[in-house]
Amino acid sequence: MFGRLFPESLFPRKLDPTAERRIRLAQARAEESVIRAHVDNALMFVDTLAEDLSFDRAIDTYIRVMGIPEPLASTVATRTLVVLGQDLVPFRRRRDGDPGEDDSKPKLRLDDASDGRSRIRRA
Repeated sequence: MFGRLFPESLFPRKLDPTAERRIRLAQARAEESVIRAHVDNALMFVDTLAEDLSFDRAIDTYIRVMGIPEPLASTVATRTLVVLGQDLVPFRRRRDGDPGEDDSKPKLRLDDASDGRSRIRRA
C-alpha cells in the first residue's frame, strides 16, 4: 500500500556515502547549535534566579521547565556547569613537564595505580 504512495524513485532508502557524510555533519552541527542555545538560556536562568535559587537548582529548573529529555539534559547541565566553573576553578597547567607532552590531555596515571596494587599485601 505505501509502495504506491512513496515510490522508491522519489525517496530512495540508501544514500550515496558522500551525501550520508554531509547529512551527518549537518546533523552534528545542528545538534551543537541546539545545545549551545540551551546552555546560553540556562546561564540566563542562573543569573536571573541567583537571589532565589542556587546555580544547580536553577539549571535543574531550566531543564524541567523546558522539558529537555535525556541525554540532552545531562549534556546541557554539564556544559552549563563548565561555563560557570571557568571563573571559579581555573584550569591547572602542567609544571616543568616534558616539552613533547600535549597541554590539552592530563597525564595518565595507570602506572601509579599498578604500583600501588603491587605494594598491597594479600592475606
